[in-house]
Amino acid sequence: MSVIEAIEACTVNLTLTKPVQLSTRRIEKRCYTLVRIRCTDGSTGIGICHGGTRYGGLATTAVRELFRPLLIGEDAHRTEGLWQAMYQDSLLNGRTGAVMRALSAVDIALWDRNARKSGLPLWRYLGAVSKGTIPTYASGGYYADGKSAHDLGDEVAGYVAAGFKAVKIKIGAAAPSVDLARVAAARAALGDDGLLLLDANNAWNNLASALKTLRPMLDYRPFLIEEPFGPDDNDNHARLAAALPVSIATGELVAGRWGHRELMERARITVLQPDVAVCGGVTEFRKIAATAASSGVAIAPHSLQDIHAHLVASTQNALFLEYFPDDAIVPVGKLFDRRLQLRGGNVDLPQQPGLGFDFDEDAVSHYQVDPWS
Repeated sequence: MSVIEAIEACTVNLTLTKPVQLSTRRIEKRCYTLVRIRCTDGSTGIGICHGGTRYGGLATTAVRELFRPLLIGEDAHRTEGLWQAMYQDSLLNGRTGAVMRALSAVDIALWDRNARKSGLPLWRYLGAVSKGTIPTYASGGYYADGKSAHDLGDEVAGYVAAGFKAVKIKIGAAAPSVDLARVAAARAALGDDGLLLLDANNAWNNLASALKTLRPMLDYRPFLIEEPFGPDDNDNHARLAAALPVSIATGELVAGRWGHRELMERARITVLQPDVAVCGGVTEFRKIAATAASSGVAIAPHSLQDIHAHLVASTQNALFLEYFPDDAIVPVGKLFDRRLQLRGGNVDLPQQPGLGFDFDEDAVSHYQVDPWS
């Protein structure tokens, strides 16, 4: 039997070409923890998590100090057992945040290794729903200095010209009248039949303020409202869901099946947005998706398109893939040696074993602030 003989982690910082503004914060860089696993038969797997926008070393330390000692000598195929061992051993440190993100990165690496060893792309290894392509939405519409509603409309029109039939834009960081003009411009560019997603990034802390901004936007038929409140504000999410005839989505900052169950049962969320590198890796993502399916709740995973493509393609209740058309906002693709291929608003699924990409070691060396160890 082949067992895990080495686990390495490093931290990389990627500075955005131009800072972007969200409703609650300004982003100038993104920090990632990268993971490599090697087994005694020479097989390998890689994983990754987003460690933050100011500092990313906590997740890297958790991989090295908490999880590596547990996993050396273990069978990599025991994904369920190893997940439980990591979760149980880190109860005092983790369950959410940087430690759960580290656990997620390690779990992703285990699934990547196992799929590579089998010779199958991960989406097939997991049990494919799709046959080779999956639908996407263009994720953009960020705020930027000097960017007008007209400029936003031009941006959305570019996505439509590229074949996208669904587009997400940001709201919540400007005055309600300014945001309304942005939504109107996006709808005009998208046309009557396109899906318009609105992402508030936790903009509000009370129902009245949210309703003041959102009610006029209903005239432009949004498909969903994403993250109107903080990730733990279940009561306001439920009140908003009762007040507006539109789907409320959230979950990208929530860890574990229990947190996502709360979103469905207490917050009345009808579109869950788990992030595989936040919620607990592939092992936990599959539990979340299955629980959601049993309640008729849809899945629309957050970010990390190169990994989530596999999960969308193997999840029966997944709607579509969040796709960033360039590296300006989420530059993690600079670290990969191969990217997804976009075709007419869909992506072609990878045919290579595992995740379908490796780390570009030259890029990793260039951007790393804490080298492999």
